[in-house]
Amino acid sequence: MTAEQKAVKLLAAHIRKLRGERGLSQERLAELAQMHRMYLGGIETARRNPSFKNLFRLARALGVSLAELFETVR
Repeated sequence: MTAEQKAVKLLAAHIRKLRGERGLSQERLAELAQMHRMYLGGIETARRNPSFKNLFRLARALGVSLAELFETVR
């Protein structure tokens, strides 16, 4: 696995963890982040490469900063 693939998987897992800690379904987080649930599912399974705009929306919907969103990715 490349460093890039590992980083994408770490980000996906962290987003799932944050969503779970907040008791949000994929559908509800997608609504809050103004994206389709299937797109969010792709992000959470590391199949999608989200744009900066979508990462910003996810961070805002989860109530964290962009830095916090990436805290597990090094």
